Amino acid sequence: IGCWVAYEKPNYAGYQYMLHKGEYPDYQRWAGFNDCIRSCRMVPPYNGSYRMKIFERSDFAGQNLELMEDCPDLHERFHTRDISSVNVMEGYWMLHEHPNYRGRQYFLRPGEYRRHSEWGSPSPTIGSLRRNRSLFFEAQY
Repeated sequence: IGCWVAYEKPNYAGYQYMLHKGEYPDYQRWAGFNDCIRSCRMVPPYNGSYRMKIFERSDFAGQNLELMEDCPDLHERFHTRDISSVNVMEGYWMLHEHPNYRGRQYFLRPGEYRRHSEWGSPSPTIGSLRRNRSLFFEAQY
């Protein structure tokens, strides 16, 4: 039950891919950039509230916005695409490099992320974000 985050490199590093129940005969089926998976972690089923606060600068500084819903175009809502720190108060979230949930993905569990490198991103550029609603995805199959 739940879903998995697969990582390209050991110790939960490199490209990240959210995998839901189903079969993936090749890496393009999970939107992979290559066929390497060296580590993975289970995302437990969750049906609670979702709440996170994003910040323009590292260490929770600068312009900020609290979110409880998915955001397909962060620039439209936040007026910047640079997110340098995040405080996930409730739920599990996925950040996406480009708008409309495209590009590299970054999985966030509840906790504080003082700089973008702490969630595995080489840059602060984020185009969209969404709640990881694993129970919702389970029900689709």
